[in-house]
Order: sequence, then C-alpha cells, then structure tokens
Amino acid sequence: MARSVLKIDLDALAANWRDLAAASGSAEAGAVVKADGYGLGATQVATRLAREGAKRFFVAIAEEGVEVRKAVGPDATIHVFGGHMAGDAAVLRDNGLIPMLNSGEQWQRHQSECPDLPFGIQLDSGMNRLGLEPEDWADIRDAVMAKGPELVMSHLACADEPDHAMNAQQLEAFRDMTAGIDAPKSLSATGGILMGRDFHFDVTRPGIGMYGGEPFTGARPVAYLNIPVIQARTVGIGESVGYGNTWVAHKETRVATIAAGYADGIIRAQSGKGQVFVGETPCDILGRVSMDLIGIDISELDHTPESVTFLGLRQTVDTVATYAGTIGYEILTSLGARYQREYLGA
Repeated sequence: MARSVLKIDLDALAANWRDLAAASGSAEAGAVVKADGYGLGATQVATRLAREGAKRFFVAIAEEGVEVRKAVGPDATIHVFGGHMAGDAAVLRDNGLIPMLNSGEQWQRHQSECPDLPFGIQLDSGMNRLGLEPEDWADIRDAVMAKGPELVMSHLACADEPDHAMNAQQLEAFRDMTAGIDAPKSLSATGGILMGRDFHFDVTRPGIGMYGGEPFTGARPVAYLNIPVIQARTVGIGESVGYGNTWVAHKETRVATIAAGYADGIIRAQSGKGQVFVGETPCDILGRVSMDLIGIDISELDHTPESVTFLGLRQTVDTVATYAGTIGYEILTSLGARYQREYLGA
C-alpha cells in the first residue's frame, strides 16, 4: 500500500496542554484549535482536550466554530478571533459562538444584528494585525464595557523571542488599554505563557506548544508520519535523481523512492536539504521534492526498508521547518488529505 500513515498522539497533546495549563499559574488555560486543530483534526483534538478539562476554545473564523461546537458540546466557550464578519450572525447565534470584535464596525454590526449575544473584544497592543487601536478603543470603551464583554484580549508579536523589547512594550500597552476594566483579560499564547506570570492575566491560549512545537521545548511530539517506500535502485556515478538534475551521484548510491511529496505537505523548499529516518539512521532527501514522490539516500542501510519516518521522536516539526526555511506551524497545517490518519488516545 502506497498510502502514508499519520499517527496523532492525543495523549501527548493532552499532556502538553496540562503542562501549559500548569505553567499558566492561576490563569485559566484555553485551547487554540483553529485551522482544523493545526492540521491534526479539530474534532479529535477538541474532544480530547475537553475530556482533559479544557473549557474554553479559540478558532479563527465562525465556520470553524461549528465543528468544534459539535465536538465539545453546549457548555464549552468558543471564541472566534476573526470577530463578527458580514453574514456571520446566524452561525454565531445557532452555535453559541463568541466573536472577538476587532473594530468599531464589527462592534456596530454585532449590536445591530446580535445585541443579545455575548461578545469579546480584541485590542491592538502593537502588532498591527487585528484589534482596536488605542484611539478607537477609547471611542467605544464605555459602551462596550456597559454591555459586559466575555473576554478582552490582545496578541504578542514576538513571544517566541522572550528577550525581544516588543514583549515589554505590548505588555505595557495592554495594561494601559485595560486599566480599570473588570472583564477577564488575555494576552498570551504559548510563548507568552512561558514568559511568566506578568503575561498571564486571567486566560491563556495554548496553541503550538500543545501540538509539540517550539517555543515549548518540553513538548512531547504529537504528529508521527511514516511514508512507504515504493521502489529502490542503484544510481551510478554521474547519474541524477529527480526533476532538473539538481542532484548528481558522485559515487554509487542506493536510492529509494518514497510515496509522498509537496501535495502531502512535504514542502518543496526541503529539496536537497531535508532527511527522513529509518530507525536511528538519517537518509538524505536527494534532488527535488515532487508532487507525490521523493528520492532518498539509503546507502547507509543494509536493506531496503518498507517505510521511512518523516516526523517522530528523531525529527520534530521544527526540525523539518528548519530544512524548509519556515516554521513548525506551516509544517503541521500543510499536512495533506491523503494520509491515513490514526488517532492514539481518542
């Protein structure tokens, strides 16, 4: 069978969430399950985290909240980072979702279309991505607080670099913008949690660290990807492998072709730079990553393996991301639909 197997360890995910919840101190730890649970399956991820004790979830857009609501039941709180967009009213109402309003326009829309539904507020503390800027917040703050927001939040731009000056600047800005309000406050995702109590406020938002990624260096791996070998051959000196002749053998090389490629989320930028593992033995990627196939060097092995490991204990999503010149988030959320998915601890 030429179908790769993606194993998702939900027990490891739950353990990572517990560790981040503990690191959050007295703050409540929610769980970010946007982008289909960072590519690993929002239904399975949210269900497992709810069983573990998570009561507050975060998604990017209202439609993502529908799936999560089905998974976690009626009592959990689900926040929508994108706020209340045009056409969202019925989805928000029918699924009990809480939009994190990002602008005066969204505030007016919510009051017009869903005045009886809960909401949250997102503030821009310096990232210039989403949220009300200080002057816009000042214009509507009294009206917003009179309605009682469920959560007031902002987002850190440089939390993966604890010593970056931007962190202190945003912390001060968030404190200034929320001074004197009695609504629950949230500033930190994984990186902010790890920076300590000053950044925790009332609610934290564990994200990439739950899924086994940096900057949570103590995270357990969650995604394990094994890829079948389709064929092996001996490539002679001067012969090439893959499109464009980008790799040419300087010595006789044993080459295996494995059944995955960029259509499966193995990013093409890893061409000639990444590797896979057979047991503890690394096998270099040779030539270009193509849509469905990759050549690897198995010269160090005394046999032709049935499969190789792309993600696991010896190679994390962040290791792969380094080869691809990207971040672990992109590796996880790019994992393709062709994999046979197996959930451990479901």
